[in-house]
Formats: sequence, structure tokens, C-alpha cells
Amino acid sequence: MKGRNRTVVVGVDGSRASMTAVTWAARLASSRHCELEIVHGLQIAALGYGEGLAGADVLFDAVRQDGERVVAGSRKMAASIDETLVITVKTPVESPAPLLIGLSRQARMVVVGASGSGGFTGMLLGTTAATLVSHAHSPVAVIRGRHGTAQVPESGPVVAGIDGSPNSEQAIAAAFEEASSRRAPLVAVHIMPQWESVAEDEERLLAQRLAGWQEKYPDVEIRRVLRRDRPRHALLDASENAQLVVVGSRGRGGFTGMLLGSTSQALVQHACCPVLVVRPEAAG
Repeated sequence: MKGRNRTVVVGVDGSRASMTAVTWAARLASSRHCELEIVHGLQIAALGYGEGLAGADVLFDAVRQDGERVVAGSRKMAASIDETLVITVKTPVESPAPLLIGLSRQARMVVVGASGSGGFTGMLLGTTAATLVSHAHSPVAVIRGRHGTAQVPESGPVVAGIDGSPNSEQAIAAAFEEASSRRAPLVAVHIMPQWESVAEDEERLLAQRLAGWQEKYPDVEIRRVLRRDRPRHALLDASENAQLVVVGSRGRGGFTGMLLGSTSQALVQHACCPVLVVRPEAAG
């Protein structure tokens, strides 16, 4: 996350999942000494505003007031986590996906709930989710609780999905940072081909890939896991006892197209803990 500012952005809509995301984001910002930016998109265009409909001004005022109510409640929740946290709010007239993608250009991280309503309706169940995860410029955290509940785990290991791609290396870096900051062990999950003869080579390569990061983060206890399984199965299983799963948005080998197909959908919709999707860093 080189060159990024110290701001954690969280998209809100007043739903229960959104408030869970605010709590998670506020704790993250507090522990990393970052600022928190709370964002709510006013989708006026979708409601016909500006098209000459009767009562459009009244409708706009109602939507604006609702947005202000949402961000005020979110700010209050965040402040209850840390009263010294620097918090800013935004309620622009803009759709969720382009709004958050734009803000992600300089954000340390963008945080969203696993489902939503209002300005962020169906955020992680349709095109907005795919757009955000596929095009954001910063890591994206999707906040999920245990078995679809609002109970977000605060203990357990950080799990990293590893496949050897450049983006996977960035995910490893983020996973070590998260594990170190949370004082949690790191479980590195690597999917092997279905051939017995490559197991020893794969284990050696995995150990080499992690060695440099172990030197940088000597406080992190690491466990290497090699699985002959589909990536989605391996990571969903690991999420059962984890507090965070970290993956790259682009991969190769066992994680090819991870966030463009069934594996990505499985993680953001069914993982039993928050999922951090690490985007490729732009060149230069």
C-alpha cells in the first residue's frame, strides 16, 4: 500500500451490515492510527430526480435527510469505538460503485458490509460488488460474520490464499501486516496439483516464498498448509476459525480468476469471517 494516505473509507447505508462494517473499520483505523471517512451515496438519478417529475425537490430533500441521518449514526458508532478518531463524512450525489472506486485511489482500504440497503442495495450480491472488487485501486474488505450473522470474529488466525502470482505476493504482504497488527498467527494456504510427485517441491517453494516475510515480521507465527482441493473449498473451510481471509484479486494456478467466478462469489457471500481482497498495485 505504498504511497497511499492514512484514510480508511467505509461505505454505509444504515443497514445492520453497514453498521457492522463501520465498527470494523473504526477499530482498524484506530489501531493503525488512520483517519476514517464515512461515505453514503445519494442515488438521486435512480429516483428520477432532475427529470421534471412533480415533487422532485421534496424527494431530493427526503433522500438527503436520510443520508445525513445514516452518516450521523455511523459517525456516532465510530466515535464510540475511539473518541479521538479523526472522522469525516461525505454524502455526494453519486452511485456506490464509481464513488467508492474513485475514493479508493488514495485510500488505505475500502470497507463495506456483506449486504446492504438504500444507497448500497445489494452491494455484494450483484454488479456493484463485482465492479468494486474488480476495479478498486486499494484493498477492499468485505465484512462478514460467523455463519451469516453480525458476530464478526475478533480472534483466530489470519488466513492467506497463495498461488505464486505477483498479486498473490501483495496479498502475502497484506496478510503479514494484518497478522502482526492483530498479534495473530498466519495460516498460508496453497493449493497443490493432484500429483503426489510435486508435493515436496511445492512445499519447498512455499517455504521460500514466505521466508523473506518471516524475517520482516518475526513476531508472526506462521503455519503452512498445502491442500489438494478447490480454492473455494480450502478457503471457506479455513474461514470457519479465522478472523480474516486475505486473497489477491488476480491469480494463476489454483487461484486463477479467483474474483471473477465461483471462488470470489463463494468468499464474499459465504465466508465465516471478513475477507480482504488485495488489488494489484499500479505501476509507477
